[in-house]
Amino acid sequence: MTPTPGTPPTGPGRPRRPGRRLGAAAVAALLLAAVPAGAAVSADAATPKSATGPQGQKLTVSATTGLDPAGAKIRVTGEGYGTTSGIYVALCKDNGANRVPSPCLGGADMSGGSKNSQWIVPKGDPYEGELALPFGPGGTFDVEIEIRSEGDGLDCADVPCSVVTRADHRASGDRTQDVRIPVTFAGQEPGEPGGEGVDVPAGTVSYKPVAVFTSAGKPLDLLLHPDSKKLYVGADNIPDTADTDERGLYVLNPEDGKAESRITDAPGSTGALRASAAARISGPLPGDGVVYNYPLRGVGSAKAGDTAATGVWLAGSTITDIAPGTAPGTVLVAQGAKLSEIERATGTATRSLTLPGGTQFAADHARGAVWFSDFAAGKLHRVDLASFAVTASFDLPGTDSIAGFTEVDPASGAVWVGVNRSVLVFDATGKPVKTLVGKDLARDAAFDAAGGRAFVAWQDGGDLSDPANDNNGTLTVYDSTDFTPAAKDLSLPGNQTQLGAASLAVEPGGATVFVTSPAEGKITRLTRQVSPLVTQAPADRSVRAGEEVALTARAEGTPEPSVRWQVSTDGSQTWRELDGATEPVLTFTAKSAQDGYRYRAEFRNDVGTTRTAPVTLTVTEATGGDTGGGNGGSGDSTTGGAATGGDGSTGGDSDGDGSDGGTSTGASGSSGGSGSSAGSSGSTVGGGSVGGNTGAGTTSGGSLAATGITVISVTLLAAALLGGGLLIHRRARRRTSGLA
Repeated sequence: MTPTPGTPPTGPGRPRRPGRRLGAAAVAALLLAAVPAGAAVSADAATPKSATGPQGQKLTVSATTGLDPAGAKIRVTGEGYGTTSGIYVALCKDNGANRVPSPCLGGADMSGGSKNSQWIVPKGDPYEGELALPFGPGGTFDVEIEIRSEGDGLDCADVPCSVVTRADHRASGDRTQDVRIPVTFAGQEPGEPGGEGVDVPAGTVSYKPVAVFTSAGKPLDLLLHPDSKKLYVGADNIPDTADTDERGLYVLNPEDGKAESRITDAPGSTGALRASAAARISGPLPGDGVVYNYPLRGVGSAKAGDTAATGVWLAGSTITDIAPGTAPGTVLVAQGAKLSEIERATGTATRSLTLPGGTQFAADHARGAVWFSDFAAGKLHRVDLASFAVTASFDLPGTDSIAGFTEVDPASGAVWVGVNRSVLVFDATGKPVKTLVGKDLARDAAFDAAGGRAFVAWQDGGDLSDPANDNNGTLTVYDSTDFTPAAKDLSLPGNQTQLGAASLAVEPGGATVFVTSPAEGKITRLTRQVSPLVTQAPADRSVRAGEEVALTARAEGTPEPSVRWQVSTDGSQTWRELDGATEPVLTFTAKSAQDGYRYRAEFRNDVGTTRTAPVTLTVTEATGGDTGGGNGGSGDSTTGGAATGGDGSTGGDSDGDGSDGGTSTGASGSSGGSGSSAGSSGSTVGGGSVGGNTGAGTTSGGSLAATGITVISVTLLAAALLGGGLLIHRRARRRTSGLA
């Protein structure tokens, strides 16, 4: 809930203050604690770092690297902030320039004892006192906050984090108060690979349609041959092309979809050849070719170049499913509820079993089982292949007589059964382990055992009078171990069930997937894409002026990502690309003007953009050498030199300093001429002015200490954080494998 601007938050458990109207969200009451200005509050010995805001604000953090993940106290100082708006000081996810820093550490503290964040307001603000600290002269502040690596929906091991200032809840959309200083915790130093995705998470997997094949009639089933790599397609006639017979077994080039051969004829009930569709493919033959079922009771085999299939015609009822047998030359066949193993050469059944009901099955030869689905009765039966007897039966809830598919994951033996708009997953013993729910009808599944991925084709019902239907199907990809999504869902426009069930074929490794749309008479070829994932990132560098700098960043992705190096001269507030910096290694000669500059590499491909965490370049004066530029002006002890003269860098160059287009303010304070040492460096904790802007500071105390103001530490108001959009629920840690 966002308090009305100018209305303080209130809440149960806190008495109302006389003469002040408080908002209901003040249940997170604030605990005040006095801290003397100039006190050393961080146990970390890291060098303080500063950043400049869009309106010239200066933010300094006492420690930014190697922080204790369990908790660390840091000191945050600022100057030059506006006196007309309040700010929050907190540790937040750094979402980049002009994007709200959020979520932030510091949740709804019901005890009022949190010190994760601070609220600072102009003097005389209604919230000043019990709830918020006032700015000091010149928009200054000097506060302490306690931060940790994880909490309140923030995980700094997973995303880049910064200590930030940002406008309070009354101006949550105001980005002019955003100043960010990146921080890292012990064990999570700069240079860690991974990067931060800009538009999609780094390493996001998706599938992209790259070709549509219409050369195989109405496709009913697919098999990508493991040896010959040819795509076999069982096909029937397309209804709207009745003048052309398109039935048969097609052999396609999987790259371009061109038909290399087509087997149209197979032996019928009398043994004579006749034109036949190919209904379901049983499996591959060694080297090349497949075994398949052709209507109504035919079992045939053929390979590329054959003019007709060889086969047998079975007695009994229509074949409803087929799979490889337990021995060479045999197949398992379902004719309704009857399961038989037959010899392909003669059609003789070597053994048979009649089940209580069902029409389809999946064979798991590695574990000696057949899983037989009876959708009408809502049962899944396990048949032992050795004894050819039913050993167990399990419930298939929610089937309602709508058959989907039955497939076995060859890696784990898990049984995937599509029923209505769900996929029921059972382990190899028949124990239910997962139910996956889709918006469409589950029609087929295929597995990439090497990659541990399961692919499911969902088809729309096709009846547009039903509000649940939109005529579009979906391809989903799951991790076959924990069943989490392993790729972005892909819409399959026009893929509906009115003229047949979709089928899938997956190339080993999962780089290519084929999915059929019988209603449209097409096969779509999909290729895997992966957004850039950083494998090597640069780290902070400290050099002397005149030394060579080499920053290296590398990323993997599909298609291979391009790289552009970027530089920020204002503490990560704004960034620009470096001309010609398109190689993994950025090299240049360091100049004094580049002290404090930040660099990052941005990787891009068709899937998304990923950036490395910004790294800081620290440049110190060469011994007896570089004074930081000839145009810096003279300066004096009252102005600090750097504030009026800058660092002398004017105009651009090609060495990555990012200084073209104007004068850069001296980051070290010593590069602007002859200013005295009292104002040239600018202590950030307990010394002078922050940075090198005024040159009037001393080493006797902080800016607030010089005025005699006592600095107090307060927590950031939980209601204000909520109103400002800073809080979210904790989320699960994102997977950072190469696939998801």
